Amino acid sequence: MLIIAKEPVPGRVKTRLTPPYTPAEAAALAEASLADTLHAVLAMPAGRRVLVLDGQPGPWLPPGFEVVGQCDGGLDERLAAAFAACRGATLLIGMDTPQVTPALLAPALSPGSWHDCDAWFGPAADGGFWALGLAEPDPELLRGVPMSTATTGAAQRRRLTDAGLRVRDLPMLRDVDTAEDAVRVAADAPGGRFARTLARLSSRATVR
Repeated sequence: MLIIAKEPVPGRVKTRLTPPYTPAEAAALAEASLADTLHAVLAMPAGRRVLVLDGQPGPWLPPGFEVVGQCDGGLDERLAAAFAACRGATLLIGMDTPQVTPALLAPALSPGSWHDCDAWFGPAADGGFWALGLAEPDPELLRGVPMSTATTGAAQRRRLTDAGLRVRDLPMLRDVDTAEDAVRVAADAPGGRFARTLARLSSRATVR
C-alpha cells in the first residue's frame, strides 16, 4: 500500500481551511487526518506499507511504514513515480479521507481482490479520487492526467478503461478541503482522531 502525503506544517497544508481555522489549527487537522489514515492502513494485510512523503516524518508516524520522498513535478508525476517504484498489485490512497476504514479498503486488499480485475478506483465527492489500485503498476496510466479539477476522477478512470483495464469501484468518499468538508467527514467518523481534533478546535472557537 502507498499513502501519498504532505508533512503537516502550518501554512503548507490544508490552506483552504484558513479561515476559519488558523494555519496551526489547519495543520493539526491535517496531522489528525494523516494519523487516522495511517492507522487504518496498519490494520490491513499488505506486503509493504509505504508513506510517500513531501517533507519529514514526525511523531505522528507509527512503526510499520517505509518512508520515501516525493519526486519533483506536478501531482500526476508524483503519483506516477510512486507507482513506478512498486512491483505487483498496489493500492494508493491519500491523506485527506480520515473516515477511511479497513472495511472500506477490504474489497481491494482481500483474497481474490484482483481476480478478473486490473484496477480499483475510489472516486471523491469533489470530482477527484481518493484511491487508485493497479494490478500492474504502470506510471504512464497517471502521467498527463489533469489533477485538482472537478473532472480529475473522470479523466483518471477513463485513462484506465481506455487502456483496456477491468476496473472495479470503491465507495465514494469526501476529501477534507473546506471547513464544511471537515464537519461532514468528522460526522462520518466520530470516533477518530480527526473528529476529536475538530471538536477540540471548535470548542476553543466557542470560548473565544
